[in-house]
Amino acid sequence: MRAAEEAALARGVEVEALMDEAGRGIARAVQQFFPCAGTCLVYAGKGHNGGDALVAAAVLQRAGWRIDLRLPFPENECSELTHKKLEALRKSQGDPHVQDAATISGRAEARPSPVIILDGLLGIGTKSFLREPIRAATREINRLRAEQKAFVFAVDIPSGFDDTGEIDPDSVVADFTVTIGFAKHSLIQDAALDFVGRIVVVGLADLAVSGVRHETVATGESLASLLPRRKFSAHKNQFSRIGIVAGSKGFVGAAIMTAEGALRSGAGLVELFVTEDIYEIAATVAPAEVMVKPTRGYRELAGLSIDLWAVGPGLGKSHAMRIRDLIANATQPMVIDADGLNILADDVEILKRCRGPRLLTPHPGEMARLFDAGKLSRAGLAKNFCEKFPVALLLKGSRTIVAQRDAPLSFNTTGNPGMATGGMGDVLTGVCAGLIGQGLSLYDAARLGAWVCGRAAEIAIFENGANELSLLPRDVLENLGAVFNELR
Repeated sequence: MRAAEEAALARGVEVEALMDEAGRGIARAVQQFFPCAGTCLVYAGKGHNGGDALVAAAVLQRAGWRIDLRLPFPENECSELTHKKLEALRKSQGDPHVQDAATISGRAEARPSPVIILDGLLGIGTKSFLREPIRAATREINRLRAEQKAFVFAVDIPSGFDDTGEIDPDSVVADFTVTIGFAKHSLIQDAALDFVGRIVVVGLADLAVSGVRHETVATGESLASLLPRRKFSAHKNQFSRIGIVAGSKGFVGAAIMTAEGALRSGAGLVELFVTEDIYEIAATVAPAEVMVKPTRGYRELAGLSIDLWAVGPGLGKSHAMRIRDLIANATQPMVIDADGLNILADDVEILKRCRGPRLLTPHPGEMARLFDAGKLSRAGLAKNFCEKFPVALLLKGSRTIVAQRDAPLSFNTTGNPGMATGGMGDVLTGVCAGLIGQGLSLYDAARLGAWVCGRAAEIAIFENGANELSLLPRDVLENLGAVFNELR
């Protein structure tokens, strides 16, 4: 980030221009999740991080938001540019209302409009633990978040992080971190998850990155080009015949959600293979668009005309030997999840001799059965696994990681805690299969699939009335169309 800023300034780009662009991007991020105006409580430090927050506040104020400003430092200590943005904010549609936290809290309880907090106290360059008066401000932010259910947007990084990734005990706990230019490495560390929340990257047009990226974050802007518009003459056979091997007694729903995930992510044809003992149930509850086919132990699958496979959700281990054979010998691409992974864990070395490309989508428990992580971080685990096995890996979690040998580690940015419920992984398996059917590589399908499912969960909550307790996999399925429209 520093190198990119220095290069931009050397080209004649003004610091104020970067600040204005950053502030507008922060305001857009707030409005993406909270389109209706509410109250915005702005904690602005004396440096340029505070200036970014003040520019965002001015944009929100013009859009109808009520701005409450809190400055931990005397105004005469602010940098020249930050002081300029403070004065501009005060001149924009009248002075912002300076009130104490109790007044703000009372108003939040009296009206249904959202209350958000902009944390613009500290940005990159912090080298030590918090000092007063910043520590008092971060504690107040965290108290308002806990007691008044305010949503916190951290500007660039949550205040309390330093450049090495150290986290002060009183660091701001953010629901959203709107990071400027590029994601910062400290944001994607395992220990940072509960402080960083949802990452939003605000790109700056005048900043460019050079060199090889070993890590990247998945954003809508970076992924949109993976799905070109279809030709008008498109037909179903161009988007793959997907074979799904899933479901068993008590777990038919997993098969159905996988099939619908594939359908709603563009699959041309979807065939669901189930054992005869659950065929009637599956055929009854499956979407009409799914071809449900009974099988006697999966022995006939290898010779079928299928373009790619999705194997494992709700499958059980009753036919483990034949499923292992399918994993090893099918020449088609394959997404392997759930019981497919548990079967694979009994002989994971199979992955070194599979005849076709494989995408594995484990949650942490399944990953532990596949590979001894020791004391590795999640990123280290993903990287080491893909160095050993020639596969693509989607390691599920609050910051899903996608890895493949010789490709950058990709960290997902979307999603929320409401996705911590059974069935979300089944939908993801189907979505990844559907995207592979559009011609995406396994690595790109995994990155886009994770992003799309997480974004659908966000739309369900922030636009369609769900919340973290009520969110269901079907809500993700129903909002996939809105996400694909957004990517356009």
